[in-house]
Amino acid sequence: MHTTIEALGRAEVGRRLRADAGLNFEIGPFRIRAHSRLSAITEHVMEMYGRHRVSDSAYADIHCAVETPPGLRALVRRQVVFRFDDQYPFKPLPHAQARPFFEWGLNWCIATTAHQYLIIHAGVVARGERCALIPGRPGAGKSTLCAALVAAGWRLLSDEMALIDPETGRIWPVPRPVSLKNESIAIIRERAPDMHLGPVVTDTHKGTVTHLRAPADSVAAADRPARPAWVVYPAYEPGVPLGVEPVESCRSVIALAEDSYNFPLLGSRGFHVLTGLAQSSASYRLRYSSLDEAIAWFDALAATPEAS
Repeated sequence: MHTTIEALGRAEVGRRLRADAGLNFEIGPFRIRAHSRLSAITEHVMEMYGRHRVSDSAYADIHCAVETPPGLRALVRRQVVFRFDDQYPFKPLPHAQARPFFEWGLNWCIATTAHQYLIIHAGVVARGERCALIPGRPGAGKSTLCAALVAAGWRLLSDEMALIDPETGRIWPVPRPVSLKNESIAIIRERAPDMHLGPVVTDTHKGTVTHLRAPADSVAAADRPARPAWVVYPAYEPGVPLGVEPVESCRSVIALAEDSYNFPLLGSRGFHVLTGLAQSSASYRLRYSSLDEAIAWFDALAATPEAS
C-alpha cells in the first residue's frame, strides 16, 4: 500500500520539505525531490499533490526547490527563486508568486531533461485506452478546453506536455495541476464547481493565474500510458459556429515538430516517432466558441469504434 502526501499530514510534509532529504513523491514516471521552507509551498503541495504517492526511493529524477534568495532580497521586496540541482535558471519572482513558480519550474525541469521521451507541448486527455493530443499556441484555449474535458469525465494525462515513449508510441501520464489564467478561471469555476481550484495569483507574466487540482482517478491511473488516437488543433474564436477540418498527416508532422520541446535532440528517432503518431492518429483543426459543442464533438469522437 503506497502512502500519499495527504496521508503524511501538513506538519510532516512541511518538515520533509525543510529537511536535507526533501519531500520525495511521484508524478507519473518521475520521482521528484522537493525542498522549500515557504509555507505557501507546503500548502500548495498538500492542496495540489495530496493524492500523489510518496516515494521511498533514494533516487530522484528531479531535485528542485523554491526558496528565498540570499541577502537583502529576502527582506526587501520579498522574492523567491527556483533552484534545479545547483542551478537558478530563472530570475527571482515576487514572493506572492511562489505557487505558480513551483509549477512553471517543474514544467521546465521535465521539458529540458526527460529526453527518453519525445515531448510535445500539448494537453492530453483520454477515454479508455485512447487519448487525444491537444497542441495549442498561446490564446488557442488549450488549457481551458483540457480542463473542461476533464470536468466532463475525460482522464487527465497532462495539460502541458505529451510524453511519447519512442519504443511503444504510447503517451505517459503526468497528472499535475491544470494551469488556468485570466478569463478561463471564471469559466472553469462555473462549469466545474466541485473541482478544486487553488488561490488566484495576480500580476504574473501570464496575467492572473490559478491551478485546478488533478482528479483523483487521473492520479490513480498515472502508471497507465494511453495510445494516441487523435490530434486536435484547437482555435477558440468568439461567436463562430463549430468547425472541423481534417489535417493531412504530413502537415500534422510539421506542426507537431514545431510544438516539440526536444525533436531536434532526438534526430531521426524523433522523426520516426512523429511520423508514426501522425499516421496512426486522426488529425483535425477545431474552431469553436462553445465549450459545450466542443465537448460533445470530442465525446462523439471517443464513441467512434476503432478501425479493425
